[in-house]
Amino acid sequence: MKRLLVYLKNYKKELVFGPFFKLLEAIFELIVPMVMARIIDKGIGNNDSGYIFRMSLIIVLLGVCGLGFALTCQYLAAKCAYGFGTELRGALYRHINKLSYSDIDKVGTSSLVNRLTNDTNIVQNGVNMSIRLAVRAPFLVIGAAAMAVMIDVELSLIFFVVAPLISAIIFLIMRKTVPMYKKTQKKLDRASMLTRESLEGTRVIRAFSRQQEEIDEFGEAVNEISDCSIAVGKISAILNPAAFMIMNLGIVAIIWFGGIRIDSGRLTQGELTAFTNYMTQILLALVVLANMIVLLTKTFASANRVSEVFELTPEVCGSSTPESEGTGNMIEFSNVSFAYDTAGDHSVKGLSFTLKKGEMLGIIGGTGSGKSTVAALIPCFYRVTDGQVSVNGVNVSDWDQDELRRRIGYVPQKAVLFSGTVRDNMKWRKNNASDDDIISALKIAQAWDFVSAKPDVLDTVVSQGGKNFSGGQKQRLSIARALVGKPDILILDDSTSALDYATDLALRKALRSELSDTTVIMISQRTTSIKDADKIIVMDDGEAVGIGKHDELLEKCNVYHEIYVSQMNEKGGDRQ
Repeated sequence: MKRLLVYLKNYKKELVFGPFFKLLEAIFELIVPMVMARIIDKGIGNNDSGYIFRMSLIIVLLGVCGLGFALTCQYLAAKCAYGFGTELRGALYRHINKLSYSDIDKVGTSSLVNRLTNDTNIVQNGVNMSIRLAVRAPFLVIGAAAMAVMIDVELSLIFFVVAPLISAIIFLIMRKTVPMYKKTQKKLDRASMLTRESLEGTRVIRAFSRQQEEIDEFGEAVNEISDCSIAVGKISAILNPAAFMIMNLGIVAIIWFGGIRIDSGRLTQGELTAFTNYMTQILLALVVLANMIVLLTKTFASANRVSEVFELTPEVCGSSTPESEGTGNMIEFSNVSFAYDTAGDHSVKGLSFTLKKGEMLGIIGGTGSGKSTVAALIPCFYRVTDGQVSVNGVNVSDWDQDELRRRIGYVPQKAVLFSGTVRDNMKWRKNNASDDDIISALKIAQAWDFVSAKPDVLDTVVSQGGKNFSGGQKQRLSIARALVGKPDILILDDSTSALDYATDLALRKALRSELSDTTVIMISQRTTSIKDADKIIVMDDGEAVGIGKHDELLEKCNVYHEIYVSQMNEKGGDRQ
C-alpha cells in the first residue's frame, strides 16, 4: 500500500480538509443529544414553549451546518479518490506497457487486466471511504463515551461493557471474512481469464460446437465467486443483528438503572434521553467502523496486488544510443542460451552466427524448436541467459530500448491489427509516414492490390482485431506495417504462413529488390520460403543442427533434408 501513496501527493489539501470537515460534523452530532436533554429538562419540564422553540432552532442550525460540513467532506473525498484512481490507473497502464515478455508471463494477461480495472477501483473506493469515515467513526465512539462519562460516571460503565462486546463480535466476524475476500479476488482472476479466452476464441469454440462446455466452465467459475461471496455475506449478516441485540440490551440496562437514578434525583429525564442517544451513536459508529475495516481489508488486498505489478522491474536493455558501428556485423549471436522462467530446460542452447547488413537469414525447424525465441532475443523482448546478442556490433543490453526497436521491423506469428483505419495501422512504426511511404510498403508486402480495391483505400475501416480481413490479408498488412520507414532489420516470425506460394515468392522478390540494405530474418515452416536466403539455420530442440545455404544443408543436414523432401512430396515438386 505504501507504494501507492505517492499518487496522493497532489491531493494533500483534500486529505487534510476532508477529514477536518467530517470531524466538525461529528462534533455537531455529539452536541445534539445535549441540546435535546435541555429541551426535555428545561423546556418541556417547565412548559416553556419559547425555550423549546429556540433550542429547536439550534438543533436545525446544527443539522444544517452538519449537512454542509458533510457535503464539503464528500466533495473533497471524491476529488481526492477519483483523482488518485485516475493517476494510479494511468501509472499502472504505463508500467505494464514497459514490462518485458517474461514479466507479463509471470502475472498473466487476465490477472493484469483485473488488477488494472477491478483492483484499482477497490483501492479508489477505499481512499474515498477512509477520508469520509476514518476520523468520524472512531471520534464518535470516543466522543459519545466521553459525553456519557460527563453526564454520569457510574451509568457510563454500561458503555464500557457494551462497546467491548460489540467490538469482539466485529473482530470474530472479520477474522473469518478477511481471508475469504482474498480468495474471491483470485477467483475473479480466473473468471476474467475464461472471459478473455472465450471472447477471443469464439470462432474456434463455435467451429467445434463447444459453446455449452465453455458456458458450463464459466458458470462454474462465477458460481465459485458467488459461493465465496455468499459465504462471506452469511457471516457478515450476523454483525447487525448481534450488535443491535447487544445495543438494545444496553439501552434496556440504561433505562432500568437510569430510572432508578431519576427516582433518587441523581439523573434527569433529559440526561437519560441523551445517554440513550449516545448509546445509539456508539453502536452505529461501531457498525460503520466494522464495515469500513472490511472495506479497508479489501482495499489492502487489492493494493498489494497492484503493488506486485509495480514491483516488477521492466527489463530495460539500455539507457543510451550506441555510437560505435562495431565489427560490421548487423546481427551477431555469440554462444547464446536462453531459458524461460517457468521452463525447466533451455529453449535455445549455444547458438552462434553472424549476419551482415542486407543479408537474409532463414530459420526453420519443427514446432517448439526455438525459432521464435531466437527472433524475440534480437529486440530484447527477453534477456539471454548466457552469451551475448549484438546488433550493429553492440550488445543489445547497451542499446536504448526504444531506439533499438525503432530500427527493427517485427512481424509476430499471429497477425495483430488494431481498430481504426488502414492508414492508422500503417503509421505505428513511423507517425509522420506519408501516403507514398505507406503505399510503397503495401506494394512490397503484396497488400496494395486488395487495399486499393476498397472504396475508401487507406481510410478503409479496420474492425477490432482486423476481423473484416482474411488471414492472408491480415498477414500482409502486418508485414506492410513493419516495412513503413524501411527498418534496418526486418523479422518475419512465420508471418507468411497464410500466403499462397505465388504471393510468398512475390513478397521475397520485392524484399530483395526494394530493401536491399535491410537485414531480413525470415522464420518459416516452408523450405521454399527460405531456400534463397544467404544463410539458413536449422533448429531442433533449441540447438542449431545445421547452418549454411540451401544446397549445403540438403547434403549435410539430415533434419533439413527430411523437411525439404517431405514438403516437395506434398507439393509434387519444386515449382519455385
